[in-house]
Amino acid sequence: MDRHRNFCSCEHFGHEGQSAHMGHVWLQATSVPLLLGVALTVNGRLEAQGERKTQADAAARLIGLQFTDAELELMMRKVGANLRSFKRLRREVLPNELYPALAFNPFLPGIVDRSVALPARELALPTRERPDDLKALAFADIETLASLIKSKRVSCVELTQMFLKRLTRLDKSLHCVITLTEKRALKTARQLDQEIAAGKYRGPLHGIPYGAKDLLAARGTRTTWGAKPFENQMLDYDATVVQRLEQAGAVLIAKLTLGALAWGDVWFGGKTRNPWNPQQGSSGSSAGPCSATAAGGVPFAIGSETYGSIVSPSSRCGTTGLRPTFGRISRHGAMTLSWSLDKLGPICRSATDCAFVMAAIHGADGKDPSARTKPFAMAKTANMKGLRVGYWESAFRNNEPGQKVLDNLSALGCELVEVELPSYPTGDMMFVLNAEAAAAFDEFTRSNRDDELVRQVAQAWPNVFRAARLIPAVEYIQANRLRTRLMRDFDKVMRNIDVLVHPPFAGGILALTNLTGHPTFIAPSGFRPNGPPRSICLTGQLDDDARLLAIAATWQAQTKHHHRHPDL
Repeated sequence: MDRHRNFCSCEHFGHEGQSAHMGHVWLQATSVPLLLGVALTVNGRLEAQGERKTQADAAARLIGLQFTDAELELMMRKVGANLRSFKRLRREVLPNELYPALAFNPFLPGIVDRSVALPARELALPTRERPDDLKALAFADIETLASLIKSKRVSCVELTQMFLKRLTRLDKSLHCVITLTEKRALKTARQLDQEIAAGKYRGPLHGIPYGAKDLLAARGTRTTWGAKPFENQMLDYDATVVQRLEQAGAVLIAKLTLGALAWGDVWFGGKTRNPWNPQQGSSGSSAGPCSATAAGGVPFAIGSETYGSIVSPSSRCGTTGLRPTFGRISRHGAMTLSWSLDKLGPICRSATDCAFVMAAIHGADGKDPSARTKPFAMAKTANMKGLRVGYWESAFRNNEPGQKVLDNLSALGCELVEVELPSYPTGDMMFVLNAEAAAAFDEFTRSNRDDELVRQVAQAWPNVFRAARLIPAVEYIQANRLRTRLMRDFDKVMRNIDVLVHPPFAGGILALTNLTGHPTFIAPSGFRPNGPPRSICLTGQLDDDARLLAIAATWQAQTKHHHRHPDL
C-alpha cells in the first residue's frame, strides 16, 4: 500500500491491513494523515466536507486539543488550503543535505563566550624507537605514531598496512567495518612517504590511519548510512571533515559502522560488538568508531552525536571521546538527522589525541550554516589549581567510582562546587529531534522505503518517522522556545564554574547538554570487577573545547585508565 495515498502513522490505532482500519477507529487513525494530505482518497472518492470536519475534530483530540463545532466549521476552508499547499510542496525534491533557512546557535543574547584562549605553541614529539613487531603499535597514541613516522623509523605505508590487516581480522568478530578503503589508503600513504622523504611534514596526523563513521561522504567509496536502502549509495565527494583530515595527512582506511540512520548498533550487515564483551552490542550510533578504536583497529575515528551517539558507545567500549560544542565542526558531507542537534567529533585513546584531531577539523567552511571558526590551541596540561569543578550531589551518592573521580580532581587542586541543575522536561523536549529527523527523511517515509530497514519495532526509525508526522508545528516551535529558557538557565549554572563533572547519563544531563550545545568529554574512569570500563564526563563552557581537553588530559595523566585495553 503506497503511503503517498494511504498512510496511517499512529501506532495506537494499528497498522495498514489490521482491524484498526474499520469504522470509527479507522476514521480516528487516519484523521491527521488525511488532513495533512498523506491520504487523499478513500475507496476512490473525495472526502466530503462533513467527513473532513469530523476528521479535524478527531485529529485535534488526538493531539490534546478541542474545538467547538463553529470553530471547526470556520477552520475547514483554511484546512483545505493548507492541504493543497502540502500537495504542491511535496512535489519539490529536497535532498538530505539541504538545510532549512533556520540555524541553531548556542550563543543566545545574554550568553557570553567564557572560553579561555590557550597560547599557541609547537608541541615537541617524544622520541620513540621502532618496535620489533609493528603489531605492538596497535594501541599506541598519536604522539608515539607521529614520532615514529616523522623520524622515518616507521613508514606511512607500513603503518597503514598493519592497521588494515588488524582491522580486517577484528571485523570478523566485532562487525565494525562497512567498507575498507584499502586502495585509497595505500595510495595516500605512499604519497605521504614521498613527502617525508622530500622533507615535507604535514604535522602530527601525517600518516596516521583512521576510520570514519559511514555517514560521512568519501569519494570513490559508498556511503551507506548503515541502512539497507542506501547500501550502494555513492556520494563522490569528501565531507569537509574527511577533506581536512586528508590535508592534515591522516589516512582513511575504513568506513565504519553505525546503527541504521544513526540509531543504535544494528546495521544492514549485523550488530557491532563491544570489544570488552563481544556477546554484547557496542551501543551506538557511533558503533564502529568506538568498537574499532577500543579494539586497536584504528588509532582514532570520527563519530557523530545527536543524542548520545558518541557518549553512549564510548561509555560501553571504553574509548575517550569529545562531543564538541555545537557548530565547532562543519557537518557538510554528513548525513543529516537533526539540523539543530547533529555534531561530529573525535573518538580516540586520550584527551590529547582528541586535541590533535580537533586542531585539524574544527572551523567553518561556508557550507554548514551553523559552523563557526574560533581559535583552537592545543595544550597537553592545564593549571588545575583553583579550577572550579561543578557537580551535583545525587549523581555521586552511593557511587564509589564516581567519588574517586572527585577525589582525583580535588587532589589535583580543583575546587569542587556543588551545583543544582535546572529542572526541565528534557526527555519530552527531545521530540524536536524526531520532528527534524522525520523532515530529513520525509520522502523516504512516504515512499515506503523505510520498510527496507532492518529494525521494525516501536523504538526504531520507521515507526518514529511515522509518529513524528503527528507532531504539530506549533508544539515543535514551543519546545524550541522552552529550549531557549533551558539554555539561559543552564548558562547560569555554568557561569559559576569552569567545568561540570558527571556520570554520562545522570539526571537527564545527556539530553540537557545536547539541547544547549555544550561540549562533553568522556573517558574511562575505572573498570568493573569483570573487566568492562566505567566512564565519566566533563562538560565545558561553550567553545571552550581546547581547555576542556587540556583539563581532561591533566586528569587522565594521573589516572592511566585510558591505557587499559581489551585483550584482542
